[in-house]
Amino acid sequence: MTTIESAKVIVCSPGRNFVTLKIFTEQGVYGLGDATLNGREKAVVSYLEDYVIPCLIGRDPSRIEDIWQYLYKGAYWRRGPVTMSAIAAVDMALWDIKGKMLDTPVYNLLGGKSREAVMVYGHANGKDIAETIDEVGRHLDKGYKAVRAQSGIPGIESTYGVSKTKDNYEPAVRGDLPKESLWSTEKYLNFIPKLFKELRDTYGDEPHLLHDCHHRLTPIEAARLGKEFEPYHLFWMEDCTPAELQESFRIIREHTTTPLAVGEVFNTVWDAQLLISEMLIDYLRTSIVRGGGISHMKKIASFAEIYHVRTGFHGATDLSPVTMSAALNFDLSINNFGIQEYMPHNGLTQELFPNSYQFKDGFMYLEEGKPGLGVDIDEEKASKYPYERAYLPVNRKEDGTLFNW
Repeated sequence: MTTIESAKVIVCSPGRNFVTLKIFTEQGVYGLGDATLNGREKAVVSYLEDYVIPCLIGRDPSRIEDIWQYLYKGAYWRRGPVTMSAIAAVDMALWDIKGKMLDTPVYNLLGGKSREAVMVYGHANGKDIAETIDEVGRHLDKGYKAVRAQSGIPGIESTYGVSKTKDNYEPAVRGDLPKESLWSTEKYLNFIPKLFKELRDTYGDEPHLLHDCHHRLTPIEAARLGKEFEPYHLFWMEDCTPAELQESFRIIREHTTTPLAVGEVFNTVWDAQLLISEMLIDYLRTSIVRGGGISHMKKIASFAEIYHVRTGFHGATDLSPVTMSAALNFDLSINNFGIQEYMPHNGLTQELFPNSYQFKDGFMYLEEGKPGLGVDIDEEKASKYPYERAYLPVNRKEDGTLFNW
Protein backbone atom coordinates (compact mmCIF):
# COMPACT_ATOMS: atom_id res chain seq x y z
CA MET A 1 0.00 0.00 0.00
CA THR A 2 1.20 3.48 -0.83
CA THR A 3 0.35 6.53 1.29
CA ILE A 4 0.07 10.28 0.86
CA GLU A 5 3.44 11.72 1.83
CA SER A 6 2.86 15.45 1.37
CA ALA A 7 0.73 18.08 -0.31
CA LYS A 8 1.04 21.75 -1.16
CA VAL A 9 -1.00 24.61 -2.55
CA ILE A 10 0.27 26.63 -5.52
CA VAL A 11 -1.24 30.07 -6.16
CA CYS A 12 -0.44 31.89 -9.39
CA SER A 13 -1.92 34.67 -11.48
CA PRO A 14 -1.18 34.43 -15.22
CA GLY A 15 -3.75 37.14 -15.96
CA ARG A 16 -6.13 35.84 -13.28
CA ASN A 17 -5.77 33.90 -10.03
CA PHE A 18 -5.63 30.11 -9.86
CA VAL A 19 -5.30 27.85 -6.81
CA THR A 20 -3.84 24.40 -7.45
CA LEU A 21 -3.46 21.54 -4.99
CA LYS A 22 -0.61 19.07 -5.57
CA ILE A 23 -0.67 15.79 -3.62
CA PHE A 24 2.39 13.51 -3.53
CA THR A 25 2.51 9.82 -2.67
CA GLU A 26 5.51 8.15 -1.04
CA GLN A 27 6.18 6.49 -4.42
CA GLY A 28 6.69 9.90 -6.02
CA VAL A 29 3.43 9.93 -7.99
CA TYR A 30 1.55 13.23 -7.73
CA GLY A 31 -1.91 14.42 -8.64
CA LEU A 32 -3.37 17.87 -9.30
CA GLY A 33 -6.64 19.43 -8.21
CA ASP A 34 -8.14 22.85 -8.92
CA ALA A 35 -9.30 24.84 -5.87
CA THR A 36 -9.96 28.20 -7.52
CA LEU A 37 -12.88 30.19 -6.08
CA ASN A 38 -13.13 33.37 -8.10
CA GLY A 39 -12.81 36.46 -5.89
CA ARG A 40 -12.30 34.42 -2.68
CA GLU A 41 -9.22 32.39 -3.60
CA LYS A 42 -7.26 32.84 -0.38
CA ALA A 43 -10.15 31.47 1.70
CA VAL A 44 -9.73 28.08 0.01
CA VAL A 45 -5.94 28.27 0.33
CA SER A 46 -6.28 28.62 4.10
CA TYR A 47 -8.89 25.88 4.30
CA LEU A 48 -6.57 23.48 2.50
CA GLU A 49 -3.30 24.41 4.21
CA ASP A 50 -4.57 24.84 7.75
CA TYR A 51 -7.22 22.12 7.94
CA VAL A 52 -7.31 19.64 5.05
CA ILE A 53 -3.69 18.82 4.18
CA PRO A 54 -2.75 17.75 7.73
CA CYS A 55 -5.61 15.22 7.59
CA LEU A 56 -4.33 13.71 4.32
CA ILE A 57 -0.81 12.76 5.34
CA GLY A 58 -0.37 9.03 5.79
CA ARG A 59 -3.70 8.11 4.17
CA ASP A 60 -4.13 5.62 1.33
CA PRO A 61 -4.75 7.75 -1.82
CA SER A 62 -6.70 4.91 -3.45
CA ARG A 63 -9.51 5.27 -0.87
CA ILE A 64 -11.06 8.21 -2.71
CA GLU A 65 -14.63 7.74 -1.48
CA ASP A 66 -13.59 7.32 2.15
CA ILE A 67 -11.41 10.43 2.03
CA TRP A 68 -14.25 12.38 0.40
CA GLN A 69 -16.66 11.40 3.16
CA TYR A 70 -14.04 12.14 5.82
CA LEU A 71 -13.59 15.70 4.56
CA TYR A 72 -17.33 16.27 4.07
CA LYS A 73 -18.89 14.62 7.11
CA GLY A 74 -15.85 14.86 9.36
CA ALA A 75 -15.76 18.65 9.28
CA TYR A 76 -19.31 18.86 10.70
CA TRP A 77 -19.76 22.23 8.91
CA ARG A 78 -20.89 20.91 5.54
CA ARG A 79 -21.33 22.40 2.09
CA GLY A 80 -20.56 25.93 0.96
CA PRO A 81 -18.25 27.05 -1.86
CA VAL A 82 -15.05 27.16 0.23
CA THR A 83 -15.47 23.70 1.73
CA MET A 84 -16.63 22.05 -1.48
CA SER A 85 -13.91 23.67 -3.61
CA ALA A 86 -11.29 22.33 -1.20
CA ILE A 87 -12.83 18.85 -1.22
CA ALA A 88 -13.04 18.98 -5.02
CA ALA A 89 -9.34 19.77 -5.29
CA VAL A 90 -8.45 16.76 -3.14
CA ASP A 91 -10.84 14.54 -5.08
CA MET A 92 -9.46 15.58 -8.49
CA ALA A 93 -5.89 15.04 -7.32
CA LEU A 94 -6.70 11.55 -6.00
CA TRP A 95 -8.36 10.52 -9.26
CA ASP A 96 -5.33 11.91 -11.10
CA ILE A 97 -3.02 9.80 -8.91
CA LYS A 98 -5.11 6.67 -9.40
CA GLY A 99 -5.10 7.11 -13.18
CA LYS A 100 -1.34 7.59 -13.23
CA MET A 101 -0.68 4.59 -10.99
CA LEU A 102 -2.87 2.41 -13.20
CA ASP A 103 -1.48 4.06 -16.36
CA THR A 104 -4.89 4.92 -17.76
CA PRO A 105 -7.02 8.06 -18.31
CA VAL A 106 -9.49 8.90 -15.57
CA TYR A 107 -12.42 8.40 -17.96
CA ASN A 108 -11.54 4.70 -18.05
CA LEU A 109 -11.90 4.57 -14.27
CA LEU A 110 -15.38 6.11 -14.58
CA GLY A 111 -16.69 3.40 -16.90
CA GLY A 112 -14.91 4.25 -20.12
CA LYS A 113 -15.98 6.48 -22.98
CA SER A 114 -19.62 7.08 -23.80
CA ARG A 115 -18.60 9.26 -26.76
CA GLU A 116 -15.53 10.19 -28.76
CA ALA A 117 -15.73 13.97 -28.37
CA VAL A 118 -17.31 16.64 -26.19
CA MET A 119 -19.47 19.32 -27.80
CA VAL A 120 -18.65 22.76 -26.38
CA TYR A 121 -20.09 26.23 -26.65
CA GLY A 122 -18.19 29.48 -26.97
CA HIS A 123 -18.94 33.04 -25.88
CA ALA A 124 -19.86 35.74 -28.38
CA ASN A 125 -20.57 39.26 -27.20
CA GLY A 126 -20.72 42.78 -28.54
CA LYS A 127 -21.61 46.31 -27.54
CA ASP A 128 -24.78 46.10 -29.65
CA ILE A 129 -26.73 43.66 -31.82
CA ALA A 130 -24.63 44.23 -34.94
CA GLU A 131 -21.38 43.55 -33.13
CA THR A 132 -22.79 40.47 -31.40
CA ILE A 133 -24.00 39.11 -34.74
CA ASP A 134 -20.48 39.50 -36.10
CA GLU A 135 -18.98 37.76 -33.07
CA VAL A 136 -21.39 34.83 -33.38
CA GLY A 137 -20.36 34.54 -37.03
CA ARG A 138 -16.69 34.53 -36.05
CA HIS A 139 -17.32 31.63 -33.66
CA LEU A 140 -19.26 29.72 -36.30
CA ASP A 141 -16.36 30.25 -38.70
CA LYS A 142 -14.07 28.66 -36.10
CA GLY A 143 -16.26 25.57 -36.15
CA TYR A 144 -18.42 26.07 -33.07
CA LYS A 145 -21.79 24.33 -33.30
CA ALA A 146 -23.07 26.16 -30.21
CA VAL A 147 -22.59 29.80 -29.22
CA ARG A 148 -23.69 31.79 -26.19
CA ALA A 149 -24.76 35.28 -27.30
CA GLN A 150 -24.70 38.35 -25.03
CA SER A 151 -25.16 41.98 -26.06
CA GLY A 152 -24.86 45.41 -24.58
CA ILE A 153 -28.26 46.89 -23.64
CA PRO A 154 -29.25 50.37 -24.85
CA GLY A 155 -29.37 52.72 -21.89
CA ILE A 156 -27.20 50.50 -19.66
CA GLU A 157 -23.51 51.41 -19.53
CA SER A 158 -22.27 47.85 -18.97
CA THR A 159 -23.76 44.42 -18.51
CA TYR A 160 -22.71 40.90 -17.71
CA GLY A 161 -20.96 38.98 -20.47
CA VAL A 162 -20.01 41.96 -22.63
CA SER A 163 -16.33 42.85 -22.89
CA LYS A 164 -15.07 46.42 -23.16
CA THR A 165 -12.26 45.16 -25.41
CA LYS A 166 -11.78 42.53 -28.10
CA ASP A 167 -10.36 40.17 -25.47
CA ASN A 168 -12.44 37.48 -23.79
CA TYR A 169 -14.87 38.86 -21.24
CA GLU A 170 -13.22 38.95 -17.80
CA PRO A 171 -15.38 40.35 -14.99
CA ALA A 172 -12.90 40.14 -12.09
CA VAL A 173 -11.11 43.43 -11.39
CA ARG A 174 -7.62 43.06 -9.91
CA GLY A 175 -6.01 45.25 -7.29
CA ASP A 176 -9.07 47.28 -6.37
CA LEU A 177 -12.38 47.09 -4.55
CA PRO A 178 -15.41 45.66 -6.39
CA LYS A 179 -16.57 47.65 -9.38
CA GLU A 180 -20.20 48.76 -9.19
CA SER A 181 -22.45 48.64 -12.25
CA LEU A 182 -26.06 49.64 -12.87
CA TRP A 183 -28.88 47.45 -14.12
CA SER A 184 -32.40 47.80 -15.53
CA THR A 185 -34.46 44.63 -15.90
CA GLU A 186 -37.09 46.51 -17.90
CA LYS A 187 -34.61 47.70 -20.54
CA TYR A 188 -33.09 44.22 -20.74
CA LEU A 189 -36.42 42.42 -21.19
CA ASN A 190 -37.57 44.83 -23.87
CA PHE A 191 -34.33 44.45 -25.81
CA ILE A 192 -32.83 40.98 -25.62
CA PRO A 193 -35.43 39.02 -27.70
CA LYS A 194 -34.54 41.30 -30.63
CA LEU A 195 -30.97 39.98 -30.54
CA PHE A 196 -32.08 36.41 -31.08
CA LYS A 197 -34.54 37.35 -33.82
CA GLU A 198 -31.69 39.00 -35.68
CA LEU A 199 -29.37 36.03 -35.05
CA ARG A 200 -31.90 33.57 -36.48
CA ASP A 201 -32.58 35.86 -39.44
CA THR A 202 -28.83 36.01 -40.10
CA TYR A 203 -27.67 32.45 -39.44
CA GLY A 204 -30.80 30.35 -39.76
CA ASP A 205 -32.04 27.55 -37.55
CA GLU A 206 -29.00 25.26 -37.43
CA PRO A 207 -26.59 26.86 -34.93
CA HIS A 208 -27.28 26.17 -31.26
CA LEU A 209 -27.82 29.52 -29.54
CA LEU A 210 -27.58 30.00 -25.77
CA HIS A 211 -28.10 32.98 -23.47
CA ASP A 212 -27.14 33.73 -19.84
CA CYS A 213 -29.50 35.90 -17.75
CA HIS A 214 -27.06 35.66 -14.82
CA HIS A 215 -29.64 35.39 -12.02
CA ARG A 216 -31.19 38.78 -12.77
CA LEU A 217 -34.88 37.99 -13.23
CA THR A 218 -37.77 37.13 -10.96
CA PRO A 219 -39.52 33.85 -11.81
CA ILE A 220 -42.39 35.54 -13.66
CA GLU A 221 -39.96 37.79 -15.57
CA ALA A 222 -37.99 34.69 -16.53
CA ALA A 223 -41.22 33.02 -17.64
CA ARG A 224 -42.00 36.00 -19.87
CA LEU A 225 -38.53 35.96 -21.43
CA GLY A 226 -38.55 32.21 -21.97
CA LYS A 227 -41.87 32.52 -23.77
CA GLU A 228 -40.56 35.33 -25.98
CA PHE A 229 -37.49 33.20 -26.80
CA GLU A 230 -39.58 30.26 -28.01
CA PRO A 231 -39.72 31.26 -31.72
CA TYR A 232 -35.90 31.28 -31.75
CA HIS A 233 -35.59 27.81 -30.10
CA LEU A 234 -32.62 28.48 -27.85
CA PHE A 235 -30.47 25.56 -26.75
CA TRP A 236 -31.00 26.94 -23.26
CA MET A 237 -31.76 30.00 -21.14
CA GLU A 238 -29.20 30.01 -18.32
CA ASP A 239 -29.47 31.12 -14.69
CA CYS A 240 -32.64 33.06 -15.33
CA THR A 241 -33.42 33.51 -11.63
CA PRO A 242 -31.52 32.83 -8.38
CA ALA A 243 -32.11 29.17 -7.59
CA GLU A 244 -31.84 29.18 -3.79
CA LEU A 245 -35.64 28.91 -3.90
CA GLN A 246 -35.83 25.83 -6.11
CA GLU A 247 -39.64 25.91 -6.11
CA SER A 248 -39.57 29.16 -8.06
CA PHE A 249 -38.72 27.23 -11.21
CA ARG A 250 -42.22 25.75 -11.14
CA ILE A 251 -43.54 29.14 -12.24
CA ILE A 252 -41.08 29.36 -15.12
CA ARG A 253 -41.75 25.78 -16.23
CA GLU A 254 -45.52 26.41 -16.33
CA HIS A 255 -45.13 29.20 -18.87
CA THR A 256 -42.38 28.28 -21.31
CA THR A 257 -40.86 25.39 -23.23
CA THR A 258 -37.48 27.13 -23.57
CA PRO A 259 -34.92 24.72 -22.04
CA LEU A 260 -33.55 25.87 -18.68
CA ALA A 261 -30.00 25.56 -17.36
CA VAL A 262 -28.85 26.46 -13.86
CA GLY A 263 -26.33 25.59 -11.18
CA GLU A 264 -22.85 27.01 -11.64
CA VAL A 265 -22.99 28.29 -8.05
CA PHE A 266 -24.33 25.00 -6.64
CA ASN A 267 -22.16 22.98 -4.24
CA THR A 268 -24.00 19.69 -3.61
CA VAL A 269 -26.84 17.54 -4.88
CA TRP A 270 -29.11 19.19 -2.30
CA ASP A 271 -28.91 22.49 -4.20
CA ALA A 272 -30.58 20.81 -7.18
CA GLN A 273 -32.53 17.93 -5.60
CA LEU A 274 -35.99 19.42 -6.20
CA LEU A 275 -35.03 21.00 -9.53
CA ILE A 276 -33.97 17.59 -10.82
CA SER A 277 -36.64 15.39 -9.26
CA GLU A 278 -39.48 17.64 -10.47
CA MET A 279 -37.83 18.03 -13.90
CA LEU A 280 -37.85 21.82 -13.53
CA ILE A 281 -34.54 22.18 -15.39
CA ASP A 282 -33.00 20.56 -18.46
CA TYR A 283 -29.29 21.13 -17.84
CA LEU A 284 -27.26 21.19 -14.63
CA ARG A 285 -24.38 23.67 -14.77
CA THR A 286 -22.46 22.74 -11.59
CA SER A 287 -18.72 22.51 -12.19
CA ILE A 288 -16.39 19.77 -10.99
CA VAL A 289 -14.53 22.21 -8.73
CA ARG A 290 -17.63 23.77 -7.19
CA GLY A 291 -19.52 20.51 -6.86
CA GLY A 292 -17.11 18.61 -4.64
CA GLY A 293 -15.08 16.95 -7.36
CA ILE A 294 -15.55 13.99 -9.68
CA SER A 295 -16.85 11.67 -6.94
CA HIS A 296 -19.81 13.84 -5.96
CA MET A 297 -20.62 15.01 -9.49
CA LYS A 298 -20.78 11.37 -10.63
CA LYS A 299 -23.54 10.79 -8.08
CA ILE A 300 -25.39 13.95 -9.09
CA ALA A 301 -25.20 13.06 -12.79
CA SER A 302 -26.54 9.57 -12.09
CA PHE A 303 -29.42 11.05 -10.10
CA ALA A 304 -30.13 13.58 -12.87
CA GLU A 305 -30.15 10.89 -15.55
CA ILE A 306 -33.25 9.30 -14.01
CA TYR A 307 -35.13 12.56 -14.62
CA HIS A 308 -33.82 13.29 -18.12
CA VAL A 309 -31.62 16.13 -16.90
CA ARG A 310 -28.30 16.49 -18.73
CA THR A 311 -25.04 18.17 -17.78
CA GLY A 312 -23.82 21.52 -19.05
CA PHE A 313 -20.84 22.20 -16.83
CA HIS A 314 -19.53 25.68 -16.12
CA GLY A 315 -16.21 26.11 -17.93
CA ALA A 316 -15.25 29.78 -17.93
CA THR A 317 -11.69 31.01 -17.41
CA ASP A 318 -12.28 31.36 -13.67
CA LEU A 319 -11.53 27.61 -13.60
CA SER A 320 -8.03 26.41 -14.39
CA PRO A 321 -7.09 23.85 -17.08
CA VAL A 322 -7.04 21.30 -14.25
CA THR A 323 -10.82 21.58 -13.89
CA MET A 324 -11.28 21.59 -17.66
CA SER A 325 -9.26 18.38 -17.92
CA ALA A 326 -11.29 16.80 -15.12
CA ALA A 327 -14.55 17.94 -16.72
CA LEU A 328 -13.62 16.50 -20.12
CA ASN A 329 -12.75 13.12 -18.59
CA PHE A 330 -16.11 13.24 -16.84
CA ASP A 331 -17.99 14.45 -19.95
CA LEU A 332 -16.60 11.60 -22.04
CA SER A 333 -17.72 8.98 -19.53
CA ILE A 334 -21.34 9.75 -18.59
CA ASN A 335 -24.36 8.96 -20.74
CA ASN A 336 -26.41 12.06 -19.90
CA PHE A 337 -23.81 14.59 -21.02
CA GLY A 338 -25.35 17.64 -22.68
CA ILE A 339 -22.73 20.27 -23.51
CA GLN A 340 -19.58 21.79 -22.00
CA GLU A 341 -18.85 25.50 -21.65
CA TYR A 342 -15.43 26.36 -23.07
CA MET A 343 -13.66 29.69 -22.77
CA PRO A 344 -10.08 29.34 -24.04
CA HIS A 345 -7.44 30.36 -21.52
CA ASN A 346 -4.76 32.84 -22.54
CA GLY A 347 -1.48 31.56 -23.91
CA LEU A 348 0.38 32.12 -20.64
CA THR A 349 -2.11 30.01 -18.69
CA GLN A 350 -1.75 27.23 -21.25
CA GLU A 351 2.04 27.36 -20.77
CA LEU A 352 1.72 27.15 -17.00
CA PHE A 353 -0.78 24.28 -17.22
CA PRO A 354 0.29 22.03 -20.10
CA ASN A 355 -2.65 19.79 -20.96
CA SER A 356 -3.83 17.13 -23.37
CA TYR A 357 -7.08 18.60 -24.68
CA GLN A 358 -7.72 20.34 -27.98
CA PHE A 359 -10.61 22.06 -29.79
CA LYS A 360 -11.63 21.01 -33.27
CA ASP A 361 -14.80 21.77 -35.25
CA GLY A 362 -16.95 22.52 -32.23
CA PHE A 363 -15.75 19.62 -30.09
CA MET A 364 -13.08 19.02 -27.46
CA TYR A 365 -10.83 15.98 -27.64
CA LEU A 366 -8.50 14.44 -25.06
CA GLU A 367 -5.20 12.97 -26.14
CA GLU A 368 -5.70 9.21 -26.38
CA GLY A 369 -4.29 7.20 -23.52
CA LYS A 370 -2.88 10.07 -21.45
CA PRO A 371 -2.87 8.72 -17.87
CA GLY A 372 -4.69 10.50 -15.06
CA LEU A 373 -6.37 13.79 -15.84
CA GLY A 374 -3.84 14.64 -18.54
CA VAL A 375 -2.76 18.01 -17.14
CA ASP A 376 0.29 19.35 -15.29
CA ILE A 377 1.64 22.59 -13.80
CA ASP A 378 4.98 24.28 -14.42
CA GLU A 379 5.76 25.44 -10.90
CA GLU A 380 8.84 27.41 -11.87
CA LYS A 381 6.90 29.51 -14.37
CA ALA A 382 3.93 29.77 -12.03
CA SER A 383 6.12 31.25 -9.29
CA LYS A 384 6.80 34.26 -11.53
CA TYR A 385 3.13 35.28 -11.45
CA PRO A 386 2.09 35.84 -7.81
CA TYR A 387 -1.42 36.26 -6.50
CA GLU A 388 -3.20 39.57 -7.11
CA ARG A 389 -6.39 40.27 -5.17
CA ALA A 390 -9.40 40.55 -7.46
CA TYR A 391 -13.13 41.05 -6.98
CA LEU A 392 -16.16 40.29 -9.07
CA PRO A 393 -18.43 43.31 -9.68
CA VAL A 394 -21.35 44.46 -7.55
CA ASN A 395 -24.64 45.26 -9.26
CA ARG A 396 -27.21 47.91 -8.41
CA LYS A 397 -30.52 48.88 -9.96
CA GLU A 398 -30.80 52.37 -11.38
CA ASP A 399 -32.31 53.61 -8.10
CA GLY A 400 -29.31 52.30 -6.14
CA THR A 401 -30.83 49.07 -4.79
CA LEU A 402 -28.21 46.34 -4.46
CA PHE A 403 -29.09 43.57 -6.89
CA ASN A 404 -27.85 40.24 -8.22
CA TRP A 405 -24.73 40.53 -10.34
